Amino acid sequence: MIFSHTQAHPVVLITGAARRIGATIAHFLHQKGMNVIVHYHTSKPCAEDLVASLNQTRLQSACTLQADLSAYHTLDVLISQAVEIWGRLDGLVHNASIFVEDKHLTLADWPKLFAINVYAPMALSYAAWPYLEKQTGSIINITDIHAEKPLKGYAMYCQSKAALSLQTQALAKAFAPSVRVNAIAPGAIMWPEAANELQSSQQQAIIAKTPLKRHGDPHFIAESAYFLLTQPFITGQTLKVDGGRSL
Repeated sequence: MIFSHTQAHPVVLITGAARRIGATIAHFLHQKGMNVIVHYHTSKPCAEDLVASLNQTRLQSACTLQADLSAYHTLDVLISQAVEIWGRLDGLVHNASIFVEDKHLTLADWPKLFAINVYAPMALSYAAWPYLEKQTGSIINITDIHAEKPLKGYAMYCQSKAALSLQTQALAKAFAPSVRVNAIAPGAIMWPEAANELQSSQQQAIIAKTPLKRHGDPHFIAESAYFLLTQPFITGQTLKVDGGRSL
């Protein structure tokens, strides 16, 4: 799908944006006047419903792109497809992630976890760099407060987020002065699903350890993403949105 290349709305690609925090980021950036590209892997119905809703609000302002981020040959293609839609790319938000407890991982699963959480953001960022440079654009990595203080039982996940945090700093230097690279480290924003689901007592224990004594909201991450995308003098930084839990 190719839309008019004459429009002036900034264009942002958000990976893993069909559901949960990614969808909230897409919705909020769209409210702020940006055109959004909702990437998904398998959540096609959710992605299409989200984009249909956004386009009802503002015609030809949102679209979907499908890609398996663990398949390296698709990454350059994803960026090329994204740029082709409106003829520009102003922002890239790396939200897609695998969150799996160590006991559910085999040795064969480790490469895919790192592919999604570390290698894909790196490859996509380099592929997007020339296009972002033209717009003095911005990259945001969604990391985790457990990149610094590991979560028991999630060693592989925490290592991958620590690598992404360092990647943020490294690419901020590499892409300066034309492209800014920052990260957002969420705390307890949305409770995990499926095999990672927490019991109510576990949720309350996490809240008890949070200085602000409450659970977060996906909109806090979306608002932070908008701030970092539009703030012209911040790069290489990680914004912790965790109610003080990492203190």
